[in-house]
Amino acid sequence: MNLLFNGRTCYLRNLTVDDAAEMVQLLLRNRDYWAIYEPRHRDSYFTVAVQREKIRESIYQARENREYSFGIFEHDTNKLIGHISMYSIKRLPFLSSLIGYSIDEGYIGRGIATEAVKLVIAFGFEQLRLHRIEAYVSPRNLGSIRVLEKAGLREEGLLQEFLFINGEWEDHYYYAMLESEF
Repeated sequence: MNLLFNGRTCYLRNLTVDDAAEMVQLLLRNRDYWAIYEPRHRDSYFTVAVQREKIRESIYQARENREYSFGIFEHDTNKLIGHISMYSIKRLPFLSSLIGYSIDEGYIGRGIATEAVKLVIAFGFEQLRLHRIEAYVSPRNLGSIRVLEKAGLREEGLLQEFLFINGEWEDHYYYAMLESEF
């Protein structure tokens, strides 16, 4: 299933195995920046072979309607500048999913992440017919909190010592949007 969503500043499309080398470059450029809020990865993660396998797995997950992973591409250059996923898709009685995203450090503050989140939310509610879309965010990640709030999600609470990131248990806010709020 080839999916493409166009926004004003970016577009989203399914990654293919041909994107693996460009994904490695994106990951390497942001290795330290993204490790502030995400677990660090072993060196082997930053290889074309591993990224090609991750993309193959994401294609399989999409076919099974369990997860959708997209590259975030800049309109003007077609450059891969981030990734966004709708994952942990649950069917009735939940009809929910989580979203997660990362933007190249060189592109933050331009509204691209907010636009990408809005595009994925529209996909979730309009095409997947979900009832609820959720996201977790570190209380320290003020930029990502702004993204979620601008995209229309609202904070529902704090999950204490929720994720083990780089040797520490970290709290995370829980954000959500209901289908009726879309």
